[in-house]
Amino acid sequence: MTLSPARVSVAEPGVRRLTATLYGYAFLDEFVLLYPVYALLFADTGLSVGQMSSLFVLWSATGVLLEVPSGAWADAVSRRLLLWLGPLLGAAGFALWVSVPSYWAFAAGFVLWGARGAMGSGALEALVHDELERLGAADRYARIMGRAQAAGQVAVMTAMVLAGPVFAAYGYPAVGAASVLACLLCAATATRFPEHRGPATAVPDGEGWAASLRSGLGEARRDRSVCGALLLVPAVAAVWGALDEYTPLLARDTGAADATIPYLLVMVWAGVTAGSLLAGPAERLGRRGFGALLTASALALAVGAGTGTPAGLALVAVAFGGFQLATVLADARLQQRIEGTGRATLTSVAGLGTELATITVYGTYAQLASTSTHGSAFALLAVPYLLVALLVALRR
Repeated sequence: MTLSPARVSVAEPGVRRLTATLYGYAFLDEFVLLYPVYALLFADTGLSVGQMSSLFVLWSATGVLLEVPSGAWADAVSRRLLLWLGPLLGAAGFALWVSVPSYWAFAAGFVLWGARGAMGSGALEALVHDELERLGAADRYARIMGRAQAAGQVAVMTAMVLAGPVFAAYGYPAVGAASVLACLLCAATATRFPEHRGPATAVPDGEGWAASLRSGLGEARRDRSVCGALLLVPAVAAVWGALDEYTPLLARDTGAADATIPYLLVMVWAGVTAGSLLAGPAERLGRRGFGALLTASALALAVGAGTGTPAGLALVAVAFGGFQLATVLADARLQQRIEGTGRATLTSVAGLGTELATITVYGTYAQLASTSTHGSAFALLAVPYLLVALLVALRR
């Protein structure tokens, strides 16, 4: 799309406001010092790998139950509303973890965290895409969302760097308090999002979220390209998203000291950040290029995790970077194919598929890790990506 100079002059201030708010929101949403140490908190509280996996399943199950209803709610009411309510739930969950650490406190915290994720999933992508479309800049969606995710990953890395000294000096209560503060600031930032629900995106008066749900699901049934794009998102995002929860344990298995684990994870997340920033240039990848990306990333994951050494985490970083790039591209292709009023609903349907697949990965990981090392479990779970790559490359 080519914009006239007059159109550019009108649109650019709106684009700048939207992206500034988006990047700030994405940073604060991930600036959680608990991220690199909460698996260690669970282990130090006495939880087994099986119990941890059950918590991750509960987390995903909450998303399964709330993902699509929250997306329909966002389409029917306000996407911005959900974006500031969600972080408040996350703050409550993190406070619970560090104040009364126990299996049931962790479970309640994951329910709150799962609700937080469901509220943001679908609502954020839909708000950003529709605002860009209103401003005549929808073609920038992949690049902008890639940068937003990079901002979130920079926040993760910053939190990892800070978590080491803060944890060493003050323990879990301090990293928990910092995480709660970040959630509160994230909620405040969300109130700055612009939201214009014009005729192209609004749900008819009086029909509510049920109409949003019917509209979104109806488009997926009618359009095979939308259906295919919906299936691709969980196929790409689920496995590596689940494995991310176990990376502290993978790092510990290499013999690294607990105080240095956050720094090793920074290297992994540097790879993820690089993958996000490559979304713009890589947007034109064809199906064979996309399949090659998944294949190379799967091989890097298997080899890197299988070495059982800190150096092998460098290849895990490369793999996660490739998977992150593929995830951003899969989301962008889905947004390009949606034409109706149920954008948040359909994006949430893709999120629902991701959550269901993620639950399967958690259960599989628990079985694999109970009979082998964490490195072996990571390596074996690279295999599904080879199958997805083959299907993508052969798909007509």
